[in-house]
Amino acid sequence: LNIHIFHNTYGLPFCPSPMILSTLILAMFLTWQPNLVIRIYLSQRHLFLDVTIRVWLKRDSGQYWPSVYHTMPVACSCMSFNPETRRISLGLENGTVSEFVLSEDYNQMTPARTYQAHQGGVTVVLFVLEMEWVLSTGQDKSFTWHCSESGQQLGTYQTTAWVSGLQFDVETRHAFVGDHSGQVTILKLEQDNCSLVTTFKGHTGNVTALCWDPVQRVLFSGSSDHSIIMWDIGGRKGTAFELQGHNDKVQGLCYASHTRQLISCGSDGGIVIWSMDVTRQETPEWLDSDSCQKCEQPFFWNFKQMWDSKKIGLRQHHCRKCGQAVCGKCSSKRSTIPLMGFEFEVRVCDSCHDSITDEERAPTATFHDSKHSIIHMQYEPTRGWLLTSGTDKIIKVRYRDTELSMCICMYLCMCTWVMGTNV
Repeated sequence: LNIHIFHNTYGLPFCPSPMILSTLILAMFLTWQPNLVIRIYLSQRHLFLDVTIRVWLKRDSGQYWPSVYHTMPVACSCMSFNPETRRISLGLENGTVSEFVLSEDYNQMTPARTYQAHQGGVTVVLFVLEMEWVLSTGQDKSFTWHCSESGQQLGTYQTTAWVSGLQFDVETRHAFVGDHSGQVTILKLEQDNCSLVTTFKGHTGNVTALCWDPVQRVLFSGSSDHSIIMWDIGGRKGTAFELQGHNDKVQGLCYASHTRQLISCGSDGGIVIWSMDVTRQETPEWLDSDSCQKCEQPFFWNFKQMWDSKKIGLRQHHCRKCGQAVCGKCSSKRSTIPLMGFEFEVRVCDSCHDSITDEERAPTATFHDSKHSIIHMQYEPTRGWLLTSGTDKIIKVRYRDTELSMCICMYLCMCTWVMGTNV
């Protein structure tokens, strides 16, 4: 049996619950309230199932203590919290969306409404205060929106794959829906219907995270293919910029508008802070050719040229800077190209390598090690707090200065003692 020891700012341990089994933190929200953290727990071991919502408040003693401990009838899968109305929207594994309202002192949680939104588990839920809408997606491959005042379903849209990311623009009523097929669908929502605007296709893996900047009108999408794509919607030119800075699946995206920086985290444990003030360049399309576009040596499928020149065919590669098809001999060098989003060294042809200056190699992102594999991230811009939870069942809150470059880690939760087991 695991006993979770929680630590406050001063490092003093306290035990919030005598018996908690293999707790997995599904979702967290760090709000503008300086001493408030909301978390969903799903614990399962053998026949025991603990499905709870907990609100932790920092007491006068400096210790975090649960002010609300609520058990749900079925497992929770996602959560959305609105600090203005103190409304919590919970997506459940049975397809239901349940709403609760926290009291002003955050010591009581009152049920508000329940929506039977999906036939399968809810994957994403989002409450839009300006529209009084509750948006949700489910494992039944459907996207629905309900009126939070009447509780009635306003509309539904069938997606091509299981949705894993959702964002909404209040001004234009556009919903951005990312799914497991790797595409992002943009829908125009009305009061009782919706229309398909367009579809973005750029990822080779499923979309795992979305982030919308309504000021610059830029959409960021993260994927299991380790990449982030910046879709410049406001520019109306169809431009998209790639950001390559993770070695594993991208798990979360947040945008700090006051410093114009994108924060990304991944399963590799990395937290990357990208500068969006620089003028970025689109990655070129890879060109098709039957022979090296530098030395004209045939590639291995070009039998005619191999026979005519009596030469063995070579393997095809591509230069990440110019996009030309080249052989290994003509692309033997590596270089970073930060303005194209390549913060790691990538293959470039020899001529492009010589043309890249030291200024062009200057990094546009900073890298930080979270010391755990991240599964969820939440950023609170008012205080500059970054909250992450990992597969190691640890929640960490990081405080970063105005330059977003210094991370001070504070452990809120640690599994440090196992009852009846030698550690």
